[in-house]
Order: sequence, then C-alpha cells, then structure tokens
Amino acid sequence: MLNQHKKKILLLNKISSVAANILRNKGYDVEEINQLTHDELKEKIKDINVIGIRSKTSLTKDILENGKNLIAIGHFCIGTDQTDLDCANRLGIPVFNSPFENTRSVAELVIGYMIMLSRKVGDKNNEMHNGIWNKTSKNCYELREKTLGIVGYGSIGTQLSQLASNMGMNVIFYDIIPKLRYNNSKRMESFNKLLKKSDFVTFHVPLTNYTKNMINKDNIMMMKKGSYLINASRGKVIDIEVVSKALKDGHLAGAAFDVYPEEPKKNTNSYINCLQNCPNTVLTPHMGGSTEEAQIGIGTDVANKIINYIECGTSLGSVNFPEIDLPVSGRTRFINIHKNEPGSLQLINDILKDINISNQVLSTQKEIGVTIVELDSNMDKELLGKIQSLDCSISTRIL
Repeated sequence: MLNQHKKKILLLNKISSVAANILRNKGYDVEEINQLTHDELKEKIKDINVIGIRSKTSLTKDILENGKNLIAIGHFCIGTDQTDLDCANRLGIPVFNSPFENTRSVAELVIGYMIMLSRKVGDKNNEMHNGIWNKTSKNCYELREKTLGIVGYGSIGTQLSQLASNMGMNVIFYDIIPKLRYNNSKRMESFNKLLKKSDFVTFHVPLTNYTKNMINKDNIMMMKKGSYLINASRGKVIDIEVVSKALKDGHLAGAAFDVYPEEPKKNTNSYINCLQNCPNTVLTPHMGGSTEEAQIGIGTDVANKIINYIECGTSLGSVNFPEIDLPVSGRTRFINIHKNEPGSLQLINDILKDINISNQVLSTQKEIGVTIVELDSNMDKELLGKIQSLDCSISTRIL
C-alpha cells in the first residue's frame, strides 16, 4: 500500500514549471529531468508513483511492467499514443492528458500555415535570405472564399473552423462521429468527397488503425490540382513519400507539416526527411502546442487531474481507465482496482460486511474494474490487507 504523503513524481521533457509547482505545493516529491534513455527510464520508474511525459518519451510495455509502484501517468499534451494504453489499463494505471488547453495554439498555427502557403512565404523567405528579390503575384492567393477541408472535427478542428469562417473561408469537415456544426461549416459524408472539394486539407485526428496513412498513393490524386495539404495531428496519418512526389510534380501547390512518421527524441542538427527542399513546403518541429499559454494551461490541467486521482480517486479525463468520481464527504475512503471478473465487487463487500458502507461507486473498462468506497468508520490494516490479497485485486489504497 502506498504512503499517501510521500508520492514520488517524475516529470520529463521540460514540462511547464507550473505543473511542478502545483504538485510540490501539495507536498509531493517532484523530480524534473529533461530526457532519459529507454533503459534509464526502465530502471528509474521502479521507484516512481506518478510520471509526467510529453511527446519525446515512450512508455512501452516493458517499462510499464517495471513500474511496480506506478499509480498514474500524465501526458502533458493531447496525444497519448506514446504509452501502451492497453498495458496501462491491465496494470490498473490511468493515463491523463489535456485535450483542450493547446487547441488555440494549434489552430492559430494552421491559419498561419495557410497564409504562408497561399503567398509562398517560405520560398520567398529563403530567397530573400539568399539575396534574391523576386516579387510576383503569380499563383499567390487570398484565403477569402477558398474552401478549407478539416479532417477530424474535435476540439482543434472546431476552433479552426471558427477562425477560418471569420476570415471568409468556406469550411467543410469530415469526422467518423457526428458533430455539431459551427458557423456555416458543412459536414461531408465521405473523406474522398472532402479531398475533391477542398483548396486546403488539414488533419486533426488521433493515430488509429483507421487514420494511419489516410493520405496515400491511392488517394493523393483525389485532391484538387493546386491544393494544399497540412498535417498538425500525428505523423503516421500521412504517407510523406507520396506527398513529396505530389509536391515535386506540381499536383500539390504546397504543404505544411508539424509532425512526421519518425521524429528525433532530442534536438539535433542532422534530422532528415523526404519533405525537405520540396517546393512551397513549410516544416516545423512538432511545435503546434508549444506556446507559453498552452504549456501553462496543460501543466495546470494535467497536474490537477493527477492530484484529484491521488487524493480522491477521481479518474475523470482518463483515456484508458474507467471514469469514476464520488463527491468527497470527509469519511474514510479507499480505492480498489481489480480484474474485471464477475463477483469481484461481492468479494470486496464480503470483507467489509461488519462495517457500514456509506457510499460506493463502481465502473469497469476492458480488463479492470474500479470501485471507490466510503465507510462510516476507520478501516484497519487487516481489512485492507484482506482486500489487497484477493486474487482479483490489482491495487488498493486509502485516499
């Protein structure tokens, strides 16, 4: 059982100091490290109760299984594919992220991409730095009345929709889940139809089996000749080799990428991919959410989700774990994570048969079940030990 007052929290990848300060103010032992190798992290995680990461760190199955004391994971970003979510679920470890706090930053960057691409700013910038003055209006356009096709109409897609509409663009979108339309945007019944109608196509989807290589050699030519492609979602959503070819042969008028199929784990002077030196192509180093405002918001959001889980058992906002909450009443409270098997809750309640249960909530997801229990009296170590020793129990702790 974990000592409630000596949580060890490891924050990697230069997470905003706001998060560390919030966690330290709650009395937790917080260590900040920029980056660890796979083997270093595998060893380090043995003694850690909570780990916070960004996109440069992967929590693989072997690392997670070494985290014998790990109770929660914080992704201080939107994406969570860096962590083996199924393994974390099986081990009873919730993964929290921040799906909304950097939406404005990403949406503004995409607007910037569209302006730069339509005016060939990237190429003109390079020319000017090389002493070339080449003023022209040929193939340079305004955004007004152009059609923006948004793939993935979630928190970023909808905010981008509103900004683009305010600039006079026609907005269409495609999402596999029905979504509320904003402004005068229109939902497309198929992805291919969106490709055919759009002057700009931008992606804001998670990486799944369905979204991997959504743009490939079979559909790249469905896009309008002279259209533009933008990816600020996940690198493997687009086959960049086919995009490189479409840029060089003139089918695409330009592209902007902030994410790539393979990304370095640290800053480097030797990064290479096939999009480099393509005409009218803007490349940025996965910086969509990298603004001061976004990182402060993300740090605050995820840190508070971690605190709520540690202290109250609240798992609202977890991406791989039963979302469970129980209002705090001041009574003795504990959380039990158990295998999702018939009769597990009954076994726990049988142990508590001589204590009045004042409140209880249960939720299950995939391989695990989670219950928060409030009692009218204190719970001794013997009863807690009996619950922990059940074959179905994964972990139990007093909150």
